[in-house]
Amino acid sequence: MQHFKYSFIITGIGLLIALLWGGWSSVAIVSILAILEVSLSFDNAVVNASVLKNMDDLWRHRFLTWGMLIAVLGMRLVFPVVIVAFAADLGIFKVAYMAIADPDLYSSFLTSAHVQISAFGGTFLLLVFLYFILDHEKEVMWLEKLEKKLFKIGKLDSAEVIIALFALLIMQSFLPTEEKLSALLAGLGGIVLYVLITSIELLEGENQDAITGKVLKRTGVMAFVYLEFLDASFSFDGVIGAFAITKDVVIIMVGLAIGAMFVRSLTIFLVDKGTLDDYIFLEHGAHYAIGALAMIMLLSMVVHISEVFTGLVGVTFIGLSVYSSIRYRQAEAENNT
Repeated sequence: MQHFKYSFIITGIGLLIALLWGGWSSVAIVSILAILEVSLSFDNAVVNASVLKNMDDLWRHRFLTWGMLIAVLGMRLVFPVVIVAFAADLGIFKVAYMAIADPDLYSSFLTSAHVQISAFGGTFLLLVFLYFILDHEKEVMWLEKLEKKLFKIGKLDSAEVIIALFALLIMQSFLPTEEKLSALLAGLGGIVLYVLITSIELLEGENQDAITGKVLKRTGVMAFVYLEFLDASFSFDGVIGAFAITKDVVIIMVGLAIGAMFVRSLTIFLVDKGTLDDYIFLEHGAHYAIGALAMIMLLSMVVHISEVFTGLVGVTFIGLSVYSSIRYRQAEAENNT
């Protein structure tokens, strides 16, 4: 419970705000939003943990403090306002006022930017999945027959980028003419951003004698940036989905903030308890869930897909990977006796 102490404190404060703001109905909506956020982001917590366990203490602390503020205020409140301002060609302050004074109009603008958001987030998350699953040097395999075949593809130069581009072009071809270009540019933005971040990470590993490499290696700044953009990609659909439940921006922010805090606490719990080592296939399950989410986001550019279905897909992959990990440990124990 120690790991979730602050999450429960934030939950108490959030529910009190909801009660004072809109009564017990708002409390119920906040609870639903928080549960939805956690269910959609559990795989995010697992991948965060795989990165966080290698970060130094300073940047781990900043991820839990600065990163929390960025996740709640930045990605779930400010960033959607910026997206609407860009898509509607309006001033940021005007859009912020719209979000409070006319949430229905704000919601319609945000929903209209769904294609661009899905293209960006979908390609970014698809590359997260592909770079993990196509790594032919990976020692642990979960779905062995499938992954061995995928390893062959992974030996090709830039195979991940080619696959992501191909998926983007396919989905973009089904869009109306007026949305094709913006979707393509947004998707390319997600690809370029991921390649840029991973390239700098490689730079710090290969050039540890260089001043820049030393600074990046010591601080973990690129790992921090990577985690924040990963969180952003997960949060996009959550924010848009929240407007299907309520148009009240304050209630949405409170509900998603509670969910984001629990995801952060879960990340630290997984790191401190060594859960990724105990459940050997959990990281695989999380990445398969991310791959499924990426494809759902790209598909949602042309067809509506329920957030409930999205959450269930992620939970299913996580559950199966945990089950496989337990079976693996039991088999190992039997072989050693």
